[in-house]
Amino acid sequence: IQSIPFVRPGTGAPFLTAGSVYVIDLVSATPLFEKNPHARLYPASTVKVITALTAADSMRFDDVLTVKRVIEEGQVMDLVKNEKMTFENLLYGLLVHSGNDAAYVIADNYSDGYDAFIAAMNRKAQSLGMKDSHFQNPAGLDNATQYVSAYDLTLAGRELLKNKELSKIVSTK
Repeated sequence: IQSIPFVRPGTGAPFLTAGSVYVIDLVSATPLFEKNPHARLYPASTVKVITALTAADSMRFDDVLTVKRVIEEGQVMDLVKNEKMTFENLLYGLLVHSGNDAAYVIADNYSDGYDAFIAAMNRKAQSLGMKDSHFQNPAGLDNATQYVSAYDLTLAGRELLKNKELSKIVSTK
């Protein structure tokens, strides 16, 4: 029998400056602490979790993808136009290095194109029950209509950890 975690009475809430927090026990999904868990905030690079999950539904790790455009904003892998790289290596660049250019290569190589990939990201989020999220690009670059909540991130994170290959990648030190 697995015990369900709980917060000891009288321990008080931790001091946090974050505007939104949602902490759960991974196994039971029991909430351990929350502060504005459904607040819609700019996602930044946390979008890359949904990018990886969406792409993993239709791409194989040995698929070879082509860099169709160069992205230089934020953290990048310094990919070069027309460079070819396996989906697996791009996932390492996406999830470990947080490469914005890797995110765009993945989206650009989606079977029906970039716009279809963004639509697929939003469908994936909805299928996971992410009701306080909407995505406009695969890297998390600022966009006034792109948002995610701390609660929704726990749903995406738990889903990512269920995938053996993706879990291996995010456990890279």
